Amino acid sequence: MNLAALIVTGDRGTADALLRLAAAADAHAEVAHDVGEARPAWTWPALVLVGADAAADVAASGLPRRAGVVLVASAATADAYRMAVQAGAQDVAVLPDHDDWLIAAFATAAEPDANRAAVVCVVGARGGAGASVLAATLAVTAAGAGLRTLLADADPLGGGVDLLLGLEEHEGVRWPDLAERRGRLGPAALRDTLPGDGDLSVLSWRRGEPVPLTGEAVSSLLEAAVRGFDLVVADVPRYPGDLGRAALRAADVTFLLVPAEVRATVAADGLAAALRRETADLRLVVQGPSPGGLTADAVAKALDLPSAGAFDRDRRLPAAIDEGELAAVTRRGPLTDFCRDLLDDLSLQPYAYREEAA
Repeated sequence: MNLAALIVTGDRGTADALLRLAAAADAHAEVAHDVGEARPAWTWPALVLVGADAAADVAASGLPRRAGVVLVASAATADAYRMAVQAGAQDVAVLPDHDDWLIAAFATAAEPDANRAAVVCVVGARGGAGASVLAATLAVTAAGAGLRTLLADADPLGGGVDLLLGLEEHEGVRWPDLAERRGRLGPAALRDTLPGDGDLSVLSWRRGEPVPLTGEAVSSLLEAAVRGFDLVVADVPRYPGDLGRAALRAADVTFLLVPAEVRATVAADGLAAALRRETADLRLVVQGPSPGGLTADAVAKALDLPSAGAFDRDRRLPAAIDEGELAAVTRRGPLTDFCRDLLDDLSLQPYAYREEAA
């Protein structure tokens, strides 16, 4: 049986409690009693649970930052959250209050990697850069290629990506409906309740003041999304908040969209430094044409980021966005061609094919 979770703790009570929860989820977990034992297996399992007793050692060990790390504590104190940040953990779980959440996390970690979606985040270097349009077009293009795709709007103040696609009147759940969600969310239930069109599902916001989301609700949604889709595309604002940070930490790749402008490039420099702390693989996308002749290569050199390519603005887009016809307009054009190239680089397989292979 493949190792689903690594438990790092020298506390016997914590180890025994977590092993019982792993058994309840039918997940294979092993205990490393100190950092030395944890180091060889640190990058293997989908889930790493670090006991509060081992957090300081993990923080000082030089182990690489990775997704799927949870600090396990006896209380949700300020010290626990401080230790989590220092140890590179994305969540804090309290025993026994969060037993159900931990069982769900073990169960998710035990699922084959072949059945997990790729997660892509898109962030714009400045307001109006076109990140939402890029995210939406990437999602539409993927769905058109037969990939089950979720477009997740991580910007509660962005106006709603459903408006871009003319889906604002479609029935289905939005983020506020999931705000207090507890426990494991089934991938089929998620797909069935979201508004969408064909293989494209959209999770956006309702009009009005945003509703705060609990960390458990966000985690439950992301876990269901990666189990039930081929591709998850998250439109993340420059100031990401808890929702945006959760998406960035889950991302396989994050695209930073930078218009070929001097001011946008300068803004992107500071933003890139912040994003590197939240996401594992950050790549540059340059949007032209440049008003002053700034080239995509010059932007990439200035930012010292790996380039995912460049494309020119499509002058049809502003009117299409206002009319909610982005999907229709982007059936062809430079942005769609660019998105096809991005998808080719990701080498994704449709969900049904992955299920048969597994």
